[in-house]
Amino acid sequence: MTQADSPAGAWALATVATDTGPLACLEVNGSLYDLAASLARVGWTGDVTGTALFQDWSNAEAALSKAAGQVSGADIVDGTLPRLSPILYPGKVLCAGANYYNHMAEMGFPVADKSTQRLFFFFKPPRNAVVGEGPTVHMPLDTQAFDWEVELALVIGKPCRAVSAEDALDYVAGFTIAVDFCARDLNKAPDQFYKLDWVAGKAQESCCPLGPRFVPASAFADPQAIRLGLRVNGETRQDDITGDMIFSIAEQLSILSRIMSLDPGDVVLTGTPAGVGAAKQTFLSVGDRVDAWIEGIGTLTNTIQPPKTNAG
Repeated sequence: MTQADSPAGAWALATVATDTGPLACLEVNGSLYDLAASLARVGWTGDVTGTALFQDWSNAEAALSKAAGQVSGADIVDGTLPRLSPILYPGKVLCAGANYYNHMAEMGFPVADKSTQRLFFFFKPPRNAVVGEGPTVHMPLDTQAFDWEVELALVIGKPCRAVSAEDALDYVAGFTIAVDFCARDLNKAPDQFYKLDWVAGKAQESCCPLGPRFVPASAFADPQAIRLGLRVNGETRQDDITGDMIFSIAEQLSILSRIMSLDPGDVVLTGTPAGVGAAKQTFLSVGDRVDAWIEGIGTLTNTIQPPKTNAG
């Protein structure tokens, strides 16, 4: 197991698919344990499904740390079960666009002065776009330019509205890996007055895999010093560090929380580094394997499936 494949902290959260439905898990030293049973052992009897833990994150994190030290073999979960998104039902999925210096340069818009930039965000539909690892990502209908973007995704841990950049990281519960898959050709509308169609380009079905685990923010000394990258069929396409962000994570949350309230369990994708397919006009095909990795979190692997319709 490489550094990129192992969680940075003493524990992580995961969700697996079982015959009876999704099962929330506590991951300790590479093994999975039933989360509800593990937390009950330390006196936590609340709901553990979906985003429930993030509603009282400060107490939940303390209980999780305690539970990680008292795991029992009686609660072990089959580690070969497919992993769903560790944040199964996020309230909102917000994505920062054009937020790495190297990515802007490769797209032909180098940024010399950060003060000239305005950070923008777009949505992905949580119920339709968010999936887990494996053969879960479907080629969008009608696209000929299906692209990839590895992103560090953060999870909100307490209500966040109009916070300062100095305080913003206090509202982050932790991190996971995201891939912002997008249909570059459907994103463009040059013959229309609005020029860009963000829903057609970015909000496609199954195009926001998250995983394979959630790692608490306390496991990272500096979220602006995390390496991340992506491979397509084993070939490295992206490899950079979060320090190349134009707007830091703290600045992003400060700006975003002035637009809307961020709620516990919301997910924010923080931008992608250089190496996307659009820069070289090289795009994905059905059957391609995409491995997105982030130091201290692991590797999220997806294989591209045919378009999803009612007929198949």
